Amino acid sequence: MTALPHSRLRSSSGGTSVRGGATTAPERLLSVLAAFDHEHPALCLTDISRRAGLSLTTAHRLVRALTEWGALERDESGSYHVGLRLWEVAALAPRGLPLRQVALPYLEDLYEATHENVQLAVRDGGEVVYIEWLAGRSSVGVHIRVGARWPLHATGVGLALLAHGEPEFQEAYRVGPLASFTPCTITDPERLRRVLAEVRRTGAAVSDRQVTDDALSVAAPVYGPDGTVTAAVSVVVPHAGAQVPTLVPAVRLAARGISRALGWRPEETVRDDAGRPSGR
Repeated sequence: MTALPHSRLRSSSGGTSVRGGATTAPERLLSVLAAFDHEHPALCLTDISRRAGLSLTTAHRLVRALTEWGALERDESGSYHVGLRLWEVAALAPRGLPLRQVALPYLEDLYEATHENVQLAVRDGGEVVYIEWLAGRSSVGVHIRVGARWPLHATGVGLALLAHGEPEFQEAYRVGPLASFTPCTITDPERLRRVLAEVRRTGAAVSDRQVTDDALSVAAPVYGPDGTVTAAVSVVVPHAGAQVPTLVPAVRLAARGISRALGWRPEETVRDDAGRPSGR
């Protein structure tokens, strides 16, 4: 993963801990919630204590408080899961459910046009977070689910988001380290710079076999009302036989439709030489 700032770090035992140690009450509370992820959706109290880096007594007290509030739920076996109360709160995030609701008709249109995997994602620090995914009929493997995170440089949506990020952020990201998943993953800072420039020039990003050896993704940026890139949409297809020239217009059309539905008016946006809103 990139060395850019992130709110969570993996402890030596494989658990999740807060940077510098969970020293304050809010940090300890958040470390309990951060112990859960897609690989660990259900945890017993001992596992929560270990992964959060907390004593068993402290973990028990925090888990009880979170369970009473509804952030956690306990099943018949004694394991804890993320509770529905958190889902209710998370649904209020403007880059979550509201964005998904606006984008869904255009994602469905893109799916009908391609019958391939369609994705919607936003940027969070040095990672891309997937907030919607429509499964296609192809057999290409997609290591994605709603809420999944991947480094920006390794995915089509990530490249689209990174290319339109602040220049200082791009420069800090490029110096790495850039995680590698296949021999095709971009790990050279200078190559990444050229790729990002091409994304800005063409309005589309192509990620070819960067995460798996059999998949190719085509992505395009989604603009918000102020002309800044707020999300990205992509289609993922098998590398073999991929028709990139055909996919690019379809993906760009979907991204443009979502952007206009969000209130973007390209004729009212003044941009700099790199294609970013100038703020004038």
